[in-house]
Amino acid sequence: MIAYRAMLDVPRELVAYVARLLAEERRARGTRRGSRALTCWRQALFAVVWFRKREDITTLGAGFGISRATAYRYHDEAVSVLAAQAPELTEALARVQAEGWAFVILDGKVVDTDRLAETKISKKGTVIDAWYAGKTHDFGGNIQAVMRPDGLPVWVSDVEPGSTHDLTVARQHALGALYAAAARGLPTLADPGYDGAGIGVHTPVKQPTDGRALDVDTRTYNMLLRSLRCLGERGLALLTQRWRALQHVTASPSRIGDLAKAALVLTQFEHRYLSG
Repeated sequence: MIAYRAMLDVPRELVAYVARLLAEERRARGTRRGSRALTCWRQALFAVVWFRKREDITTLGAGFGISRATAYRYHDEAVSVLAAQAPELTEALARVQAEGWAFVILDGKVVDTDRLAETKISKKGTVIDAWYAGKTHDFGGNIQAVMRPDGLPVWVSDVEPGSTHDLTVARQHALGALYAAAARGLPTLADPGYDGAGIGVHTPVKQPTDGRALDVDTRTYNMLLRSLRCLGERGLALLTQRWRALQHVTASPSRIGDLAKAALVLTQFEHRYLSG
């Protein structure tokens, strides 16, 4: 292998933040000073580099002078420490409302994974691949996210198999808290895939199946809803493009939720830092 110098386009303060979290984790575990192969700073840098560039963990670890096993162990530790900082949905919604935002946006994403052998019985009674998503025609895990109107993601859900519909995942992980927020004056906007989500979750009115045209008021409602929702829906793109680790996951798909939450924490810290 050949070592080389490289630059990482993240604020130094972000690495320092992750290093502080790792230091707290080591104190909680009772880790003796000097007993680790990497300092907290170097482990934090290792983790942030992986999230930003999605490099091979073994090769990246070699660049930091650690073995393959140590690299995977340090990687898993950093992901767990960051994911633990992600807010619960009720907390995130309360913060959004306190900041004066008028609504939130609900959206879903199938995070790409390797092919998986796990199967399940579909509603039609046939055996299907549990992690195969008809939405993307590929294998992946379904996560839901809630964004502010400006597109900043404020919450992400645990992962469900890719064959699970967005609305079903939202019912399992999000709708209860979103209903409560709507009752307090913070409604949710969503795309047509969430039609039937319930009161407080606003979706466009679908075109009638008999070919009739929507009336002008309904078309205007749909246009306004889409125009309000469009900026917020860039939140998931922000997570997956800024943190390339979410573009394709080769680890167990059950870890996708923790990876997404860790990326959320990194994104929110970076936003706070850049916003001053």
